[in-house]
Order: sequence, then structure tokens, then C-alpha cells
Amino acid sequence: MAEKRWAGSGWSEDGESDIRDTTETYYDSADADAFYMKVWGGEDIHVGLYDETRDIRTASTKTIETMIGMLDRVDAKTSILDIGAGYGGSARHFARHHGAEVTCLNLSEVQNEHNRRLNRKQGLADRITVKHGVFEAIPEADASFDVVWCQDAILHSDERYKVLQEVFRVLKPGGECIFTDPMQADDCPPGVLQPIYDRLSLNSMGSFRFYREAARAIGFEVLDQVDLTGQLRTHYDRVREELAGDRDRLSETISAEYLDRMILGLENWVAGADAGYLAWGIQRFRKPA
Repeated sequence: MAEKRWAGSGWSEDGESDIRDTTETYYDSADADAFYMKVWGGEDIHVGLYDETRDIRTASTKTIETMIGMLDRVDAKTSILDIGAGYGGSARHFARHHGAEVTCLNLSEVQNEHNRRLNRKQGLADRITVKHGVFEAIPEADASFDVVWCQDAILHSDERYKVLQEVFRVLKPGGECIFTDPMQADDCPPGVLQPIYDRLSLNSMGSFRFYREAARAIGFEVLDQVDLTGQLRTHYDRVREELAGDRDRLSETISAEYLDRMILGLENWVAGADAGYLAWGIQRFRKPA
């Protein structure tokens, strides 16, 4: 079997690219960059918590604060790795409010440049390092971090078990992994989420059961699996509402084809959640001391 290798812009095997190339190309595109910055949440492009707000950015911040509150300790001595860091909003929250040092690992160099620019603008560049790479092969030494953080990114991998293995490797003994991820329900029937899989270039997603069993097999202690699936449905519906309501203005900078595909994609996520086929929540694992 030919060996896959990271070639700077994606994994390659005999010159062929795989899902990492597809994901990188998508997030590096001008349409996607404009959409996520203007509609999805700007600095934060993850699912929000909407119990007290309808505002996407406020809800996104609430997710960050809730997740941080679940960690055993976060202060200026805490070393954090944010995998799939996007535009780095969570990293800046850690650095600004807790003084922590954060390393951001992310596949999209377009997002990474925005991240670096915002770090400089907000005076946080000395506490945040931004690296281009993939979480299936984290370019960090063993036992380097107190916390590995991830929000709604692992779904883009077709090697989720490998991602968890890499997270386990780079965590210090006693370190914690905390993440969210859009998932399929544990009992999701085959084929019903195909429109969502097709959009992500995948044939499956993770599930609470998958992550729990994989984590234990790797050696993690499973501390929390908080089911917040209703928030996923609300988030995708709110993004759809914002996009539909502001479509004319957005069409000045985002192609009509992209906007149409995004509206359809968001409707598929809402329908999947309404049918009980999707899941989402906050998960926390610990590497034994």
C-alpha cells in the first residue's frame, strides 16, 4: 500500500489528493472566507449556545465560556493547542481573559492569515502561535500541552480515531481534551444523511458512541459527554435566517451559486436535526496522570 504523506497543501498518495485537499481548498476560497466572516460568526465559526440569545456571535462566545468553565484549570501557565482553530477567536479569548499561551493549528492558510492579523491588531501575537497543518499529524512533541481544544472541526477528517490518537500523544499526563463536533446520532439509519456527507466529501460522521469508545480504547478517561443537540438545530437555522435575510447585500461579495448551495446545505442540517439523525455537544476526555 502506498504511504500517504503531508505535502504542504494536503495528503498525497501517488500524486492524488484526498479530503484534506478538498477541505483546504474550500476554506481558502473567497466565497467561503467572506461567508464565515460575515454571517457565521466572524472570529468564531462554531455552533453557539442560544438559551439566552438569538445573536450568532453572542451565542458563539457563550460556547467558548461554557467549555472553559468545564476545564479543571486555565491560567497563564496553561499551555493550549487549538486544532482546527479557524480564525482563532477561542485562542484570543484564552489569551485575553486567562493569559494562557495558545498554539493554533489549522488547515486553511487564508484563515491563518486572518488569525495572525487579528492577533496583532488585538495585541495578542506574543501569546498565540499560528501554524499551518493537519490534526491527523500534529507537528508538536509528545506531552506538550495541558489542554487540547477543538470546536466543530474533527467532522472534516476521515481519520477521527487517528486525530484522537494524536491528541492523546501531545497531551501531558493529566491533560484534558475538550471539543465539540457535529455528529450523527448513535442510531442514525444508513444513507439518510447522504446530502450532508456529500457536501463534506465524507461517508460518515462521528457520534457520541464512536468518540466514547475510541477515547477509551486509546486510553483516555471519558469525563463528560454533554448532549446539546438542540443547539445545533438552532444554530444552523439562525445562520440560514441571517443568510436568507441579507442575501442581496451578501451577493455583492459572495457568488450566487455559493449562497444557493449554502442555503440548501443549511436546510439539510436543520432537516437532519429535526428527524433526530444528528447530534452535537461538549465532550471532555483526560489523559491519565
